[in-house]
Amino acid sequence: MELEQVLPEDIEKKSFEIIARELGDRKFPPDQFPVIRRVIHATADFDYADNLAFSDNAVALALKALREGAPIVTDTNMGKAGINKNALKKYKNEVYCFMADEDVAREAKERGTTRAWASMDKAAALGRDCIFAVGNAPTALIRLHQLVTEGILTPLLIIAVPVGFVNVVQAKERIMTLKVPWIVGKGRKGGSNVAAAVCNALLYQL
Repeated sequence: MELEQVLPEDIEKKSFEIIARELGDRKFPPDQFPVIRRVIHATADFDYADNLAFSDNAVALALKALREGAPIVTDTNMGKAGINKNALKKYKNEVYCFMADEDVAREAKERGTTRAWASMDKAAALGRDCIFAVGNAPTALIRLHQLVTEGILTPLLIIAVPVGFVNVVQAKERIMTLKVPWIVGKGRKGGSNVAAAVCNALLYQL
């Protein structure tokens, strides 16, 4: 099989053309399609055309929050690193990941929880409404669900796309019951790269 000759600046455009061709005649809500396409681009996995679920007006509400400078909280430094820093500059959005913080590790050990759980508590202590992008830890979603139902947090958006086998599906399903905006990757698939791709798909629309 011969290699295609594609200029570096044309690779993404070419990739999007391939995605559009393989999706064929399928139709998606116009606000959701950039997110779905970006996730497929990041994963080469067309299952996300069916797996990504959106609460009502999730994209519009997320864009409004980002334009107002909402910070993003991730559950991995890999997810944080994958969010485009130039795109964040437009509205001075900050990205936080508390997973490696010493106080989070100490709190998790003392309380017998995971660092992801404790990191959501630290995010709640910021005293700011945030966007949460969870691509790895279902325990982060379980804690988020508790904090929302207890009235402690009101997330501007929850991106729930952790990957795995233990409590992953259940944690995602809990998020889908909340009356806050959410984008959920149903099933076992996901990852930090997916969480970052969703964030970037939103940021590139600003």
